[in-house]
Amino acid sequence: MSTQSIAALFGLSGVPAEAVVQVFDDVSNPYIPSVNSDYVFRRDFVRELIAFLTFPSGDSLYVTGPTGSGKTSGVTETLGRMNWPMQSVTAHGNLELNDLIGHYALVSRKEGEQPSMQFVYGALATAMREGHVLLINEIDLMNPAELSGLNDVLEGRPLVISANGGEVIKPHANFRVIVTGNSTGAGDATGLYQGVLMQNMAAMDRYRFTVVDYPAEADEVAIVTKAAPGIVPTVAQAMVKLANEVRSAFVGGDNHPGQLSLTMSTRTLVRWAKLTLVHRKAEKPLEYALQQAFLARANEVEKVAVIQIAKDVFGQSWA
Repeated sequence: MSTQSIAALFGLSGVPAEAVVQVFDDVSNPYIPSVNSDYVFRRDFVRELIAFLTFPSGDSLYVTGPTGSGKTSGVTETLGRMNWPMQSVTAHGNLELNDLIGHYALVSRKEGEQPSMQFVYGALATAMREGHVLLINEIDLMNPAELSGLNDVLEGRPLVISANGGEVIKPHANFRVIVTGNSTGAGDATGLYQGVLMQNMAAMDRYRFTVVDYPAEADEVAIVTKAAPGIVPTVAQAMVKLANEVRSAFVGGDNHPGQLSLTMSTRTLVRWAKLTLVHRKAEKPLEYALQQAFLARANEVEKVAVIQIAKDVFGQSWA
């Protein structure tokens, strides 16, 4: 491993030059996440993620925040720059612990060779054995009874694969577990996210938490302009303002529910900016691109509401 400046590695201003992080020298591992050179990092999240990777202290990491706020991309972009291999799984209601551990399947050792039954290691077993990060996205969609089967692993105990003759895999020193979710494991009291389940308290006690909200307005404008070079800065600012208005209408307030059933993530915002450039010769490029990036998912009432917000935000430039 070698030492690199955090400020230089992640493009962060205001970070002391003496602040450094250990990165792996081997860049050939195929499980190292690819990186986006235009990605804009947030200092607080980088600090908390690096602190966990460097000093896990027996914890796993739970990254929570609204949809499309950059939970997964923040993890993968950080790991990619540190050359840290990763096994990634997206959870769902039918995901079982055995899916993470592995299963028997017909496998050919070489092309054209007669296949035979072999044990195929899942993401959990591979990460534990090889010292990768296991990233489970949308963890709060997983059946809590299945998720509790990870408790021993999260405690640092070996993984015993009874299906493979009782094989024992001891956790590699570089093995880490990171999960993402729209809730904090206590269910979704807001009703904004379908399928979110309340998780087992004992399982949640094994995580430290970090919150990733939507970027600050200035940061999000920077993300849009870097991702879509050619977007006029004032247009990018208006796009971000519209996105924040939509998010507020989605979340609602203490005394009233949200007026919209969908929200505008940073991912959607970037898509809108890119499509605006692609369709810049259309009659109404902003609206035309927004239809493809976002409005097609809305019902007619919501479309009218969002268009009205857009007209208020952009003024004459919307036409």
